[in-house]
Amino acid sequence: MEHVYKVSGIQCGACKEKIETTLNAIEGVADANVELSDGTTTLEMTAHVTLEALQQALLDADPSYRIYVPGKTGGCHENTNSKLMVNGSGIYYCPMHCEGEKTYTQPNSCPICGMDLLEQPSLLPSALYTCPMHPEVIEDKPGDCRICDMGLVAREPDEGAEQKAYRDLLQKLKIAAAFSSPVFIIAMGEMIPGNPLPDLMKLKYWDWLQFLLTLPVVFYACRMFFQRAWQSIISMNLNMFTLIGIGTGVAFAFSVFGLLYPGVFPEEFKTDTGSVHLYFEATAVILTLALLGQLLEARAHSQTSGAIKALLNLTPSETTLVENGIDRVISIHDVNAGNQLRVKPGAKIPVDGKITEGGSSVDESMITGEPIPVDKAAGDTVTSGTINGPRSFVMLAEKVGADTLLSQIIQMVNDASRSRAPIQKLADSIAKYFVPAVIGISLITFIVWAIYGPEPALVYGFVNAIAVLIISCPCALGLATPMSVMVGVGKGAQSGILIKNAEALQTLQKIDVLITDKTGTITEGKPSVNQVYSQYEGEEDTLLEMAASLSQHSEHPLSGAIVQYAKDQQANLPESSRFEALPGKGILGLIDNHQVAMGNPRLFEQLAIVIESELKSRVEQQQRLGHTVSYIAIDGSCRGFIAIFDAIKTSSPQAIAALMTKGIQVIMMTGDNANTAATVANELGLSNFEAECLPENKLNRVKNLQAEGKIVAMTGDGINDSPALAQADIGIAMGTGTDVAMESAEITLVSGDLSGILKAVQLSHAVMTNIRQNLFFAFIYNALGVPIAAGILFPTFGILLSPMTAAVAMSLSSVSVISNSLRLRKLKLA
Repeated sequence: MEHVYKVSGIQCGACKEKIETTLNAIEGVADANVELSDGTTTLEMTAHVTLEALQQALLDADPSYRIYVPGKTGGCHENTNSKLMVNGSGIYYCPMHCEGEKTYTQPNSCPICGMDLLEQPSLLPSALYTCPMHPEVIEDKPGDCRICDMGLVAREPDEGAEQKAYRDLLQKLKIAAAFSSPVFIIAMGEMIPGNPLPDLMKLKYWDWLQFLLTLPVVFYACRMFFQRAWQSIISMNLNMFTLIGIGTGVAFAFSVFGLLYPGVFPEEFKTDTGSVHLYFEATAVILTLALLGQLLEARAHSQTSGAIKALLNLTPSETTLVENGIDRVISIHDVNAGNQLRVKPGAKIPVDGKITEGGSSVDESMITGEPIPVDKAAGDTVTSGTINGPRSFVMLAEKVGADTLLSQIIQMVNDASRSRAPIQKLADSIAKYFVPAVIGISLITFIVWAIYGPEPALVYGFVNAIAVLIISCPCALGLATPMSVMVGVGKGAQSGILIKNAEALQTLQKIDVLITDKTGTITEGKPSVNQVYSQYEGEEDTLLEMAASLSQHSEHPLSGAIVQYAKDQQANLPESSRFEALPGKGILGLIDNHQVAMGNPRLFEQLAIVIESELKSRVEQQQRLGHTVSYIAIDGSCRGFIAIFDAIKTSSPQAIAALMTKGIQVIMMTGDNANTAATVANELGLSNFEAECLPENKLNRVKNLQAEGKIVAMTGDGINDSPALAQADIGIAMGTGTDVAMESAEITLVSGDLSGILKAVQLSHAVMTNIRQNLFFAFIYNALGVPIAAGILFPTFGILLSPMTAAVAMSLSSVSVISNSLRLRKLKLA
């Protein structure tokens, strides 16, 4: 039995070998072959192997690998993958990205920084159905309840891992606060006027009560701090939990020992009544405040991933299949390419495809960021996740599951949110030495106070050493970059700007030069045929048929215009063979035993085909009107041309002018002729342009500019642009262009509009400013807090920082970073 799947997460040849080895090791798999280019995986099976078994084997090999049936979001022989993924992706990552893009399969804490691992949102919509009267009935497709025959309804997705973690932390915080509050009141009783506590019980009993009330805080609500501190010490990955654990652990152990064996302590550690100074209240309150900080961070992480969740919510869980004239509701997981689907008014469009019957207006703002609904008619494409307007239509499903634009957007946003910006290296370098330095400063603080401090010197030294440990927690430093990146990438996605990684987001603000293609980038990319001319009277129809026959095999927008024009003219398209595309020149093929060529003069020079002067003169007239012209030759004889008009986008002149105002040099490089290029450049006010460019010309220009020290951005939409897009410091692809261009670029503008570059540059500046502000907040708290906690103000002003005050300051630093990062969600991109 041969089965074909796709595997995502393949990066290189090593991945291919690893996947093939893993799958071949599964019992029942005779042979596994993986195509590196697109992840297509062919399995020869000797016995049935479920998709869950295949997926689990790959997860064990590498958590980033996902296997699915092409054209479906889940499922194999019995569509089991929807159950596998419904409760989350099962992939966890560190919010600080300590190990880059490394992921985990269990929801533990990060082995480097100790932070709770977050679960990556599942990229598949829930497709489970339940009975409103019998919730225990759960099916993977619509139908009737097996108990009461009532119609099943789509089940709401289970609570996410982040929400569960947040609720767990909230419950623990309530417990910690409930026990910490009386401990604090008892310890501060002497500050209460007419302190009634000694009249109710002796002091030693109040001390014992503090001890008992602190136990639930230390050993239940905040136990994770000590577990993570211990793990950080034995692994030598010192982090914020090291400081919290050591500081509060020492305070608690000291207090317990002082409660049980007060006689062994010197007089400096005792009160006037002879009892030892205890720090149960400091332990309990500090841990409770640290837990509050963790709760705030958990909530913030949930908010920063809101963009991904919002995109996930765009995909409906079910749709209406039209089959043999009958409408039937099916699960989104059961949609296959080629299905006819009915989209009702106000419904979300389930997959990518083309309208076959009817028409409507479609709200595409959630994908493109453009608020005005777009009118759609039969033949127009529609995108998953967009919302239908007032009329119903039938569409042909073309791309489903992981192949849809929405799924690709979600994957790109998810990957970019977890990437690391170069500026984060600064924070990482500091954090590496920060914790050992703080521990050293804490020890020095204790020694200096013990030697030079006033009596009780040891008590002062002990308290201030703990304060240094607590206030220095580097949590804010670790949050500074990833929080801003996550919010910024999400904001970009909501505005139709897809950012592949954080490095691109940082580099974009520095660009000096923007090289842009013309067709489909500056122009609408929806060209139309203006004229078909033949040197021989009556041959126009023949030239159109041959040109359209060849153009059917080409991805270029101009070829699409020729094919559409031929269809509109009801032309007959003969069969063609031996098709060959020469990027930057044209196309060749064999039609009815005639060698046909269509392209620019470079192609005709290569083929040694002569173009007569009269024909050249006619072509130049068309070019001066801004038309793009392709010559047509049959059997080595140039017979005529096709003139195509592609209107300049209304937003292009304004966008280019704004970019130049920002000091960015804009260069138009096009494969079109000099006359057409000059006409377009003149309309745009561009003085820098190059015509008749081959792909290598664009690539070399990028390299030359980079050699001059320029930071170069390249924008384009075609296969011929992909080498330059890959070479540029920032490649910007039009979402309306080819998949190859988008794969080569770091940024994709979904709407295919140059004004999106302005938004992207604005977003880049805002995110980098936000990161610098966050780093300032993190540094300033520690720069000011550590010396104050150590007691530098005491000799002059008599000011000391208690460990509890230090804990408040530590929490405030994280709150400042979180709040500042979340401000990016309100950024207006114009």
